[in-house]
Amino acid sequence: MRIVVLAVAAAFGLAAANAEAALQQDGDALSYGAYLSARFAADEHDMADAARFYRESLERDPDDQSLMSLAFFYETSSGDLEDATALAKRLVAATPDDRAARLVLAVDAMKHGNYHQAREEIAKSAKNSAVNITVALVNAWAAAGDGDAAGALQAIDSLRGQGGAEGVMTFHKALLLEYLGRKAEAEAIYKDAARADGASPRLVSAYGLFLERSGRDAEAKAFYDSLTVNAAFSPIVEAARARLARGQRPAPLVARPQDGVAEALFNIGASLNEEASAEVSVLYLRLALYLRPDLDLGYIMLGDRLETLQKLSEAIDAFRKVDSSSPYRKLAAIEIATDEARLEKNDEAIRDLKALSDSDGQDVQIWSALGDSYRAANRFPDAVAAYDKGIAAVKTPSKKDWILYFSRAAAADKSGNWKAAEADLKQALVLSPDEPQVLNYLGYSWVDQGRNVPEALGMLERARTLKPYDGYIIDSVGWAYYKLGRYADAAKTLEDAILLVPGDPTINDHYGDALWKVGRKLEAQFQWNHAIAFGAEAAQKSEIEKKLLTAAQ
Repeated sequence: MRIVVLAVAAAFGLAAANAEAALQQDGDALSYGAYLSARFAADEHDMADAARFYRESLERDPDDQSLMSLAFFYETSSGDLEDATALAKRLVAATPDDRAARLVLAVDAMKHGNYHQAREEIAKSAKNSAVNITVALVNAWAAAGDGDAAGALQAIDSLRGQGGAEGVMTFHKALLLEYLGRKAEAEAIYKDAARADGASPRLVSAYGLFLERSGRDAEAKAFYDSLTVNAAFSPIVEAARARLARGQRPAPLVARPQDGVAEALFNIGASLNEEASAEVSVLYLRLALYLRPDLDLGYIMLGDRLETLQKLSEAIDAFRKVDSSSPYRKLAAIEIATDEARLEKNDEAIRDLKALSDSDGQDVQIWSALGDSYRAANRFPDAVAAYDKGIAAVKTPSKKDWILYFSRAAAADKSGNWKAAEADLKQALVLSPDEPQVLNYLGYSWVDQGRNVPEALGMLERARTLKPYDGYIIDSVGWAYYKLGRYADAAKTLEDAILLVPGDPTINDHYGDALWKVGRKLEAQFQWNHAIAFGAEAAQKSEIEKKLLTAAQ
């Protein structure tokens, strides 16, 4: 671009000063373009692109602290810790207590075994209640690496009484005591914490591994047996049973101080489970994985957060990094296939899930995911067959299995087998009577068929109470009123549905019908025309056109 501007300037005989001004404007335009591209990428959660474009902007304005902070954040969140560390050094030169920059510098020091430096970096971080947990945990593990056991335990104990920190403090104190060789003290904490309500999979795993390493196989087996009631612990239990059968002694959860910091960062990242915190969670998880690239649960959690941000291809990449020997490999494979289906790569999803089902024909999750993929591909009879296998694998259905029957019902309905669909919907309600989706599906179907309409209305009104802002459920209630001849109620209710779900052709069509019945005929035609404009399918469009033709006569 510079050559082009100079050539144009020379060709038109511009003075040197004018040429330089043109160059400056061109540079400003390029800088602004890179900044706009960075903003757009950031809004779309394209972290690598945001990092690249913010870095380009920064190259043109290297002293801009705001650009430097943004480039740093997205470099870290995209996993480029080498460039992030370089930017962190520039940030702390201008703002010595920059918390995020000091954290990255401490993590980088931990990565290279520079524990004393890590303590110095984290000590310079600005402290407030939101970051004390991070500061204390990094400081504790850095102190342990630096040979300061008393300082390590003091840093952990500083979290006592801090709201929301008790669980992570207890976990890391047990890990730290075990690392320091104080096994009796570690066991006492592990034992109490692992048996408490709401114990995390990571803590449970740590205690089980402790028992195995201590050679107490019978106790370990009994402990793992007690976990089978919670499906979240299944990967841990399956892997442990395989180890015990082989007589294999596992490595500790934390073998090095770096592993302890990785656990801390993982714990914090995992706790940030609100959608608004997803990008910050990604940053913590990237740091954890930088320190410990074999932290399989970190990749699972990273994939989950990327799914929250709708970055499905990136989520697939994260799940693919889970090691083939990991107890979480099957979960990762299911998530990969599920995301492939969401990306409309249905053939790949089905292929991957069929391969999984061939290796484990009794896994309900696999059959459920395969059924979902067949449904996404509009292969409804195949979906029914997959759900059949999943339901057969359940043996004794419980409340949580309502979704299997609901999913099979939807596939059966699309396959033209309403009788089977109705039976499955009723069974889903037996298992979980207050599921709004099931109440709505069965209730609306009955209303649309003109069957059991008073009973259906009761179901739909209950569903509306459970999900008062679901426009589709409100549409079902309004349509039930219409079928019962309560046209004024129908018009009012369907108006509420339109406000919640503008642009749905079926809701506009229903609203038009209700308006026609209460004498608001011009408004009815307006809604019918909207239904066509919003993409009514061929059969529905034909019926609406007939109504419009009749109205015009």
